[in-house]
Amino acid sequence: MIEWHERTRCLTLQLPKPFSYEQNLVYLSRSTNECLFHVDNSYIYKLLRIVDKDVLIAINSEDNRVLCIRFVNMEDVGDTTDDLLDAVARYVWEWFDLGRDLTPFYALAANDRLLSQVTKSFYGLRLMGIPDLFEAMSWGIIGQQINLTFAYTLKRRLVEAFGTRLEWEGRTYWSFPTPERIAELTPEDLTALQFTEKKAEYLIGVAKLMAEGTLTKEKLLALHDLQAMEKELVRIRGIGPWTANYVLMRCLRDPAAFPIADVGLHNALKHAMGLEDKPSLEEIRQLAAKWSGWEAYATFYLWRILY
Repeated sequence: MIEWHERTRCLTLQLPKPFSYEQNLVYLSRSTNECLFHVDNSYIYKLLRIVDKDVLIAINSEDNRVLCIRFVNMEDVGDTTDDLLDAVARYVWEWFDLGRDLTPFYALAANDRLLSQVTKSFYGLRLMGIPDLFEAMSWGIIGQQINLTFAYTLKRRLVEAFGTRLEWEGRTYWSFPTPERIAELTPEDLTALQFTEKKAEYLIGVAKLMAEGTLTKEKLLALHDLQAMEKELVRIRGIGPWTANYVLMRCLRDPAAFPIADVGLHNALKHAMGLEDKPSLEEIRQLAAKWSGWEAYATFYLWRILY
C-alpha cells in the first residue's frame, strides 16, 4: 500500500516480510566512495530525475513495517502530482525489490549448507537493485576485469563529469548521466577519466542504442524469458554473459539470473567452504543445482560474506 502524507511531505510504502531495514542499510553503506546516494544517521538520501524534475528523497524505516520516503527539496519540486508520486514509489519499490516473496528462498536456503548460515546472518536483506537500465549496464561494463575499489572511482568520475548535480545544505547530490548525454561523447572523453578505450566504446555504444530507443528496459522485460533476455543483451558489443546476468539480477530482476563467472562469487564460495583454491565452474554448477530459480539471491547473499 502506498500513501502520501501532505503534512509531513512523506510517501509511505508497506513493507513485505521478511524485511530488515538495518541489513539493507549496512549493505548500502559498504563503500565510502559511493556517489549516487548518501547514508546519514539511518537515512538514505538519493537524487532522482523523475518526471523532468530533480527530486531529493530521504528514506528511512523505524519498524520494518513501513518505509518512509520524505521529499527533501519540496521548494524545487513544487506540486506532487500523481505521476511524480507513482514514479518515486515505483523506483524505491524496485530498488529494494519489495515485490519479491522471499519465503521460498529462505525455505530452500534452510536446507543448504552454504546458504543456511548466510541467510541467518543477513536475514531480511533484499537484493538491492539498480532500477535504471543504463546505469545498470554502465556499472556492469565499468566493473569488468577490475577491482571494486577502482570501479567505484571510475563511476564517480563518470557521474561527476556528466551527471546531474544538486546542492543541498552544504552537500552535493548526483544522479547518473542520461544515455543521451553519454551518446554525445567521444571515446577520448572517457579515456581522459582512465576508462580503457574498449570500455569507453562499449559505454557510448550502449548509450546510443538507448538514446535512439533500440534498447529499452520495457522491450527486454516484454521477452518474459531469462534466456531470451540474456541472448538479446549479449548481442550488444561489450556485453558478455557475466554483464548480461548482472543486469538481469540488478535491473531486470530475474531471480534465476546467475553470473557464474563472477570472481566475487568464487572468492565467497572459497571462503564459505574453507577451500585453498577457488571452486571450478563445474563444482559451482553442481552446488547451484539446488538453488534453481533463486541463483541471483544465492549469489547476492554469498557476496555479502565479502562486501
